[in-house]
Amino acid sequence: MEASKYLKDIQDIKEMMSKSTQFISLSGLSGILAGVYALVGAVYATYLINTHEYTYITLESKTFKLIILTAFIVLLLSLGTAYYLTVKKANKLGEKIWNPASKRVLINFAIPLVTGGIFSLLLVRQQNFVLIAPVTLLFYGLACLNASKYTLRDVRYLGITQIILGLLAVEFTGYGLLFWILGFGIAHILYGSIMYYKYDRE
Repeated sequence: MEASKYLKDIQDIKEMMSKSTQFISLSGLSGILAGVYALVGAVYATYLINTHEYTYITLESKTFKLIILTAFIVLLLSLGTAYYLTVKKANKLGEKIWNPASKRVLINFAIPLVTGGIFSLLLVRQQNFVLIAPVTLLFYGLACLNASKYTLRDVRYLGITQIILGLLAVEFTGYGLLFWILGFGIAHILYGSIMYYKYDRE
């Protein structure tokens, strides 16, 4: 009897330690919505490319500026939605949004992501557009993988999926937009749905 009580106490301590080192308030619904935003943005970007008057899209063209603006709006909507829904879930769970666990997630996610963002901007500056899709997928995947140590394990599998898609996008460079749709659209909706049904549903 005493032995089973001690084992239960040890399990409770391990569970408390796990909760203190992991940020569990990530919202699956925010992943789903981020995927929807990405799909809408990709459809609009495809329309812009197909209706472009000239053979090549230059940095100075209206089409390129609209594509960049679309990507920026998708990013802002995704981040804003993720923040709002994560705060809402954290309040529901009685968890502080800004704690040591969330700081670790943010730092480990931001380092690869910012690096990939700078790399992508350098590629744009060099007009090396074919590598932008692979680079963004790869670094986003690495960011998810890096942050997954401090949050829900499903983020790890999302990261691995993004890395695989990024490598495939290098091999099939003419299909960058398609891999973007698969990575930032379909994969987000898929993993967001899994996380929602596993952790968020009442």
